[in-house]
Amino acid sequence: MVPTKEEMLAAFENRHGKELQQKFSNATVAVCGLGGLGSNISIALARAGIGRLILTDFDRVDVSNLHRQQYKASQVGMLKTEALFQNLREIAPYSELTVNNAKITAENAVELLQGADIVCEAFDNALAKAELVNTVLECMPDTIVVAASGMAGAGSPNEIRTKRISKRFYLCGDFVTEVKEADGLFASRVMLCAAHQAHTVLRVLAGKYNV
Repeated sequence: MVPTKEEMLAAFENRHGKELQQKFSNATVAVCGLGGLGSNISIALARAGIGRLILTDFDRVDVSNLHRQQYKASQVGMLKTEALFQNLREIAPYSELTVNNAKITAENAVELLQGADIVCEAFDNALAKAELVNTVLECMPDTIVVAASGMAGAGSPNEIRTKRISKRFYLCGDFVTEVKEADGLFASRVMLCAAHQAHTVLRVLAGKYNV
């Protein structure tokens, strides 16, 4: 039986406290890219009771995604936006979910991410990463960016960390290891970086801006 909205809110408040949960419930967070980083970030934030998630991707679930992304074998071939929407509806039935089946560019980012308090960059392309971060910092002056750089390979989990680069820009990862330079992608290390990003979002919403 699915809990009622009131029951779920009470459970959140029991874990986070009423005041902090209100901040989470009132927040809008955009997740750009729904692969290994983005799908894990989205689920972590949904489980924390974030009120609204804006989910953006243009890709479909592939069998090669299943080892590190939060999709099911039965969802191979589905649009990632639709598959993740389906999964999040089971986890957080009362969160507001906005999906954009689109490729984010400098031209459409502001429109697609309208209303976001925090934007999580979760792309796997360096140029796309830089373009999104620069666009948000330059064109969305009230929005904070939490981005990722370096989570590939089998390096130590302790190398994954978070830095506050500027007042509105946080970066998570080991800042070094790219996929092409490493011995593959491992779900555990990708999930660690995603957890850093999700937890940074929660810390920022809680008013803990320093890393």
